[in-house]
Amino acid sequence: MLSEFLLSEMTRLGQQDALPLHRQLYEALRRAMLDGKLAAGERLPSSRDLAQDLQLSRNTVVAAINQLSVEGYLASRVGSGTYVNDSVPRALPGQGGRRAGGPARASVPSGRLSARGVALSTTFCATELEVQPFTPGIADFSAFPLTLWQRLQNKHWRMTYPDMLDYATSGGYAPLRRAVADYLRVFRSVHLDADQVIITTGTQQSLELCARLLADHGDTVWAEDPAYWGAVKAFMATGLHIHPVDVDVQGIRPTEADNAKPPRLIYLTPSHQYPTGAVMSLPRRHQLLATARTHNAWVLEDDYDSEYRFSGPPISSLEGLDTDGRVLYMGTFSKVLYPGIKLGYLVVPKPQVAAFKQAHYDLNRPGQMPLQAALAEFIEMGHFSSTLRRARQSYAERRHCLLQALTPVLSEHSEGPRITGAEQGLHLCLRLPSHVDDRALARRLAQQNLTVRPLSAYCLARTDLRGLVIGYGYAPLTDIARYGPVLAAAVQQELAASPAP
Repeated sequence: MLSEFLLSEMTRLGQQDALPLHRQLYEALRRAMLDGKLAAGERLPSSRDLAQDLQLSRNTVVAAINQLSVEGYLASRVGSGTYVNDSVPRALPGQGGRRAGGPARASVPSGRLSARGVALSTTFCATELEVQPFTPGIADFSAFPLTLWQRLQNKHWRMTYPDMLDYATSGGYAPLRRAVADYLRVFRSVHLDADQVIITTGTQQSLELCARLLADHGDTVWAEDPAYWGAVKAFMATGLHIHPVDVDVQGIRPTEADNAKPPRLIYLTPSHQYPTGAVMSLPRRHQLLATARTHNAWVLEDDYDSEYRFSGPPISSLEGLDTDGRVLYMGTFSKVLYPGIKLGYLVVPKPQVAAFKQAHYDLNRPGQMPLQAALAEFIEMGHFSSTLRRARQSYAERRHCLLQALTPVLSEHSEGPRITGAEQGLHLCLRLPSHVDDRALARRLAQQNLTVRPLSAYCLARTDLRGLVIGYGYAPLTDIARYGPVLAAAVQQELAASPAP
């Protein structure tokens, strides 16, 4: 029986490697799949049944299953259960799951995806998890000065020298790197000079570059739980082991159990945690830097939508507190200009600049120099600042309208519905009681043409979070005023139909 096999494997692992229980179960289930004890397409027993059979807590079982799902071994089917992925590699007959002198090697059928390919194509899919307007299919870039932007691009295409059509070997267009350095130094308290700035195609490329240069295959990266799906995909693609670390109202919160899994990288969004919206407190920032120092880990600071803060003083960057040169800071222009611009920036500590520039050139062959030149002039002429100022005003109005619409849903009780993350950014999180099925609620709202995302869908190992992630950045004010009350009424109806146990 499956339970007997799992118990046997867990006992062996506990004796040999002293692994924690959730990791023992993870390894045992993984071995059962690779050895064929669990066949492709076979349905797993429920987490409740497994916990009962193995005499484990349900949280331990869920943590193991979630990790296997993230890595592509398992696939969940809504309303049906959890199944072994069809493309999980198998040990060859006669190998018995092990090879002399080393670990088992999986045979990948010709013409099929690798295990990593399966994981990348089936977990945390952007079409399901990317936060878009809660009203259907509306993208509002009306505030962007398109005519001016086209004129600048045309100007630089006419003036382009032959070397502007070549690859960028120095980390990007020098005037753009200077403009980025000036902006970050003044507005985000980042300690840098222009040479430390590398222009990338956005946060995803910045993350992959950091993962490839600062960690080896199989190294551990601490990731916030719940997590930004794009970062999870980047780390999966580079072969890193993702260790989830819980987030609370002050941001990422490592515990002694987490410290037992020393990281090579720590990824976080301290200015506006994605998706909960938590802002990392100053004591927690100092604590995180001390933890990174203890583990000799690199910190990847994703300054997600930090340009938009609607109440309280601006929050300075984590990099500005770093005295060890272990924080790499990244951002993007897509939240201020438009997503398709595909330009971002990565700030690298000085000792690593040359290596990053060389690897960026070799791996990515960066270019788009005329586009970078147009953006540099756009910033230097003050258009970036004026565009950002207008956007802040517009988004503040949308945010206020959405908050007003959601007010009837909110509760004064700590366990009742409440809003987090509304002080900054382009989304907020409506936290719901733990007994509410937020995924089912999101599906029902979708039937009313209201596109929101369930908070639980962003969780890596946690099972205690429920809520709705609601974007207002691209939804016109008129639509928020119209659909906001509809959203609130639907949530109230769900709460009434799902009383607390």
